[in-house]
Amino acid sequence: MITVSFTRNANGIYNGFKTKGHAEFADSGYDIICSAVSVLVVNTINSIEQFTSDQFEMRGEEDSDKIEFIILSEVSKDSTLLLNSLILGLQGIIENYGQEYIDLKV
Repeated sequence: MITVSFTRNANGIYNGFKTKGHAEFADSGYDIICSAVSVLVVNTINSIEQFTSDQFEMRGEEDSDKIEFIILSEVSKDSTLLLNSLILGLQGIIENYGQEYIDLKV
């Protein structure tokens, strides 16, 4: 199971997330849920880096099943939108494939 846990700052605004695990929907290389989650997560991080000036820290390695992402600066409206979009995408996967593959903690 993939666990995705979102964090909030003191103002209650999403400011980061942690992911870990594998969906185990299919064999490695054929797991469409792991692929979908990876695309959403990487695209969110890349979009925040490219389209905002928010300062963040990310830990994780390409082949690791763990990623930690936290915005260190004040969270911009654009980053808020991108993090909410990530949540929406993850909820869509859960609705289509079931809760046994992703544990979403918001």
